[in-house]
Parts: sequence; C-alpha cells; structure tokens
Amino acid sequence: MERVSQLVIYPVKGCRGVPLASVVPDARGLSGDRRWMVVDASGRFLSQRRDPRLALVRVRLGLAGTVLETPGLPPLSLPERAEGPLREVEVWDDRGPARDAGPAASDWLSRHLGREAHLVALDPSFERTASPEYAPGAPLAFNDAYPVLVIGEASLDELNRRLERPLSMGRFRPNLVVSGNLPFAEDGWRRIRVGKAILRLVKPCTRCVATTVDQDTAETGLEPLRTLATFRRWKDGVIFGQNAIIERLAPIRAGDPVEVLESGEPPIHSETA
Repeated sequence: MERVSQLVIYPVKGCRGVPLASVVPDARGLSGDRRWMVVDASGRFLSQRRDPRLALVRVRLGLAGTVLETPGLPPLSLPERAEGPLREVEVWDDRGPARDAGPAASDWLSRHLGREAHLVALDPSFERTASPEYAPGAPLAFNDAYPVLVIGEASLDELNRRLERPLSMGRFRPNLVVSGNLPFAEDGWRRIRVGKAILRLVKPCTRCVATTVDQDTAETGLEPLRTLATFRRWKDGVIFGQNAIIERLAPIRAGDPVEVLESGEPPIHSETA
C-alpha cells in the first residue's frame, strides 16, 4: 500500500524545507508553506535558480517561532507576524502586496547572499491563482505555480539508478513523498485520497536548474537535468513529480495511506527496465 513517507513544507520560498509529522491544509495549500519570500531591491522574488546560496538557509520551527540559520551568521528569529510596511512584490507574472519583515532580516539575508535582499511575508490581500489551463481558480501562496508537489520514492530510486552519484529528495522540493509504488506511478494518478484529504494531480512538474544545486554546499552541476533529459522529456522541458491542488481539506500526516481514486494515461512512458 502507498503511504506518505515524507511530509515537507518550505516556510521561506527558496530556502530549506522542514519535515513535519502532520500538517493542516488551508485555502492556499499546506499551512505554513511558502508564506515568506526573499526579494531583491525591486521586489522580484529570489530563488536558487540565480541565488543558490539560499539552499544554505535552514529554517527551524519551534515554540519560540521561526528561526533562520546559516553558517557564519547568528540565527535570525522571525516575527510571528510581519508588521512592516507593505511592499510591492513580484512572483513570476503576479504582482501584489507583501509585508516587509524589517531591516534586521534584510541585513541578515543581504550579508548571506552578497547583495541587497529583503524578507517579506504573504499578505492576505495578495491574490494569486494557479494556471487557468490546469487548475483554474486554485489559490496560491508564494509557490511557483501550484500549491502541492507529489513525488514517489521509487521515482527517485529509478533516477538514482541512472546517475553516477545518487541525489537526495531535497533537490526536488516535494511536499508529499509517497512510498510503496512503482517508479513514476504518480504520472498516472489524477485524484488521490491522503488520510481524509483529497488531492487532484493536475500537471507534471517541469524541472529547472534549481535541481542542479547541491543542498549542502550550494554548488551547481549538470545533474539531474542531463539524465532526466534522456528519458523524461515532455513538451518544452523535463518532468519529475506531479503538481496537485487540494480538493478536500483535512489533516495530512506522515504515514497516512494514499489511495488512488482516479487514474489516467501518463504524459510519457519512462523505460525503467
């Protein structure tokens, strides 16, 4: 039986993920996921695509609140709620207001990244939705394009079988990792029940250069994109994992059974022999 083997949120977009035992979904995805974001002086979001050192920022959640840690700097405690001025920010083609986290956070991130950077918190007035082609009307936080990413453990195993050096699942930044299935089984899933929650898988996840960033060193390379291109090509890129939206809100826990409610034709057929 398929089960949730890992449950991860990314409180600060582009920074390290935080594994959880359970999470309560909300209207924008998984509670606490991508509710903070690092932006440049113009308000444009920063990511590991151009700033791989974001991978070195660890996020710690605790009773005292959210704390950011990175080598060479003292820990940075984030306010429970950012109360700074509204700042116009940009996430891909979306622009809207976000709350500035203040000068201490800006100084900390600027020192770490080596250029001007600011931390902002999602403001309720910033309305973003997923692609109208695949998930019309689905609300987003600071996610790139969809609220949840699902990947099978066996899919990474199959990719690693083709690589000289195995990669960790952290390279791919999933929210739900599912065990007990065949490689790329998630390609054919359309709706799944996770515990009592129901997710609809709407589009394969097209992968970018962020997957080439070593999450421990921030060094970049050619893998996994070079190898994925040999057997996971779809439309204008390579795919790994499935983007999903939440149709029924209910708590999701690590270890929850995953039941496939609807399936369909995979976008590509990957040779795994």
